[in-house]
Amino acid sequence: MTRPIACALALAVATVLATPASPALAAQKTVQSKKKPEAPMPAIAYSGPFAAPSPLPMHYPQFDKIKDSDFAPAFDAGMAIQLREMAAIADNPAPPTFENTIVAMEKSGQVLNRATSVFFNLVATDKNDAREKLETEYAPKFSAHADAIALNPKLFARIKTLYDARDSLGLDAVDRRLLEKRYQDFVRAGAALDETQKARIRAINTELATLNTRFDQNVLAEVNDSAVVVDDRAQLAGMSEEQIAAAAEAAKARNLPGKYVIALLNTTGQPAEAQLQDRALRQRIFNASVARGSRGNQWDNTGVVAQVLKLRAERARLLGYDTYANYVLADETAGNQDNVNAMLRQLAPKAVANARREGADLQAMIDAEQKAAGHPGFSLQPWDWAYYSEKVRKAKFSFDESQLKPYFEMRNVLENGVFYAANRLYGLTFKERTDLPKYRADTWTYEVFDRDGKPLAIFIWDPYARASKRGGAWMNTYIAQSKLLGEQPVVANHLNIPKPSEGKPTLLTWDEVTTAFHEFGHALHGFFQDVRYPYFSMNVPRDFVEYPSQVNEMWADWPEVLAHYAKHYQTGAPMPKELLDKVIAASKFNQGFATTEYLAAAMLDQRWHQLPLEQIPDASGVMAFEASALKADGFDYAPVPPRYRTPYFSHIMGGYAAGYYAYIWSEVLAANTSKWIRDHGGLTRENGDRVREKVLAPGGEIAPDRLFPNLAGYEAKIEPLLEQRGLDSN
Repeated sequence: MTRPIACALALAVATVLATPASPALAAQKTVQSKKKPEAPMPAIAYSGPFAAPSPLPMHYPQFDKIKDSDFAPAFDAGMAIQLREMAAIADNPAPPTFENTIVAMEKSGQVLNRATSVFFNLVATDKNDAREKLETEYAPKFSAHADAIALNPKLFARIKTLYDARDSLGLDAVDRRLLEKRYQDFVRAGAALDETQKARIRAINTELATLNTRFDQNVLAEVNDSAVVVDDRAQLAGMSEEQIAAAAEAAKARNLPGKYVIALLNTTGQPAEAQLQDRALRQRIFNASVARGSRGNQWDNTGVVAQVLKLRAERARLLGYDTYANYVLADETAGNQDNVNAMLRQLAPKAVANARREGADLQAMIDAEQKAAGHPGFSLQPWDWAYYSEKVRKAKFSFDESQLKPYFEMRNVLENGVFYAANRLYGLTFKERTDLPKYRADTWTYEVFDRDGKPLAIFIWDPYARASKRGGAWMNTYIAQSKLLGEQPVVANHLNIPKPSEGKPTLLTWDEVTTAFHEFGHALHGFFQDVRYPYFSMNVPRDFVEYPSQVNEMWADWPEVLAHYAKHYQTGAPMPKELLDKVIAASKFNQGFATTEYLAAAMLDQRWHQLPLEQIPDASGVMAFEASALKADGFDYAPVPPRYRTPYFSHIMGGYAAGYYAYIWSEVLAANTSKWIRDHGGLTRENGDRVREKVLAPGGEIAPDRLFPNLAGYEAKIEPLLEQRGLDSN
């Protein structure tokens, strides 16, 4: 999910260190200064496109008027303006109040926030040379800017004064939580350290900002450089004519006429492996995928990883934590690394056992197939898994992906599936806005109307993969809802669906359909925020943020919803009921593989971030440590590699560092919520309104571990997750 990793930096600069607030300190006594008021400082001259909110509906960005050359002046002015705003707060001669300190912080940094939210979203979705250069140049500057605020002793002293007196300030629950969170954020940033330690924190943060940017740029460069070139069309047997045509067009774009290019996604497994009959080509694709970032070329990431891990561990130690994992997890619902380890180790043996059973089925099919053809057998390998699992799926359930895809035309899935479920559950309606500017022609923009018919949000749909786009799927925020600033949400969903050749329909796999519902769950979370302060809008722990999106996945194969969108793209005929039933029956198929590849990555993340500083290897030892860590945790089943290997594990070099476990942690809540919805009648407005009120609307205003109990009246249990993943019988 989620926001782009780079966007987390923008959020840290412009939101976490700038805050809005509420009127709770009217009774607090203030003392007038006897000093003569100083003359106001001259305004900082800036009149670019981010100087004021966009005049478009809901302050939707003016993509047609924003040029790459606009960003640097906006960054420079925005940082200068925010530093002046923060200095005014810190140097205020009046005693600190909630209003003149915490609320004033919430109102600061708006020019910078407007500029960075657009910039980092564009960097993630459509990077070019100019944006990459700006990203590299400004990463250390933004880090220094954030530190200038977080490590300002006068500002922290005012916050600490309020924090220490919080019981006597008469704050309501939301204001008190904001004060407490702000104080905790400053402490976690190093505000309570001595000056020598602060200097080291600043140096570490600057270096990390540069390294993280380099890592992301290397990942994108490696994905593009590692694309597999095919000379002979016959090798593409198994792919559709549309896919072959798209591969030919990709080759032409690289000045390789007459050849075919298979682009890579950022996961270890690649979609083409499920279709290609040519085993040698499948192996080429797999080998190209897993070698990324560790080939010893200019984009090798092993050295970057080693440096990042050492700096993170050092920073955690300065802040009083034995490992970086414990530093991160202290601010998550999990609490500490022991709790995360306990859950992952409970699930891992069950998942690997399931994967081995699935692998035995695949091996049996391989053996039978090779024997029938008079060929020598071979052992199942990672590049065989997707191909033969499709064969086993067809044998077990009498269907395969090729039968499904004609019923999953992209716009129909979105409008008559994803949007339809949101209408039935929450009363939302959608209208395409062709009058609003776009940053890419192949995106769509919709206005979202609430259950009472009033405008609620604007939604951008950006589905296609491209060389300028980072891998994966995510939701990001251009405008976050807050009552203080009077903002309504503008959010976007991004996928990486291969774009078909000109004039051909975009037909989705079942995984892509599920991903569309998943990411829209994040969008719904953004739409329904009803928070007082910007700080609380979508500001929930990493191990909670995937919860709403995972709940929304349940509607993808909900019979009423599936029947509404699963229609043949040429004839409009509904998917036959027997095929619908098979899709639902197969929902747990291959879950051993899916759970194992995910858990292997999640535990690898923990292994890295639970290392004490002294034990973190240099670049030369990165891949060896990865191998030993996977083996130690029981992931030594070669046919199922981790979903990400370390040198292209973008999640953990960004916002999910020591937090990739979050998907399975939040899935416990999601599985319990799905069960609660089913037990209470399923797809009903009553259920939707309650989920909206109790889970989605509060944002960060209520402690996240209380939201599911507030919905259901009881604490979540692990059993629904085990049943959902098909692990309950192990």
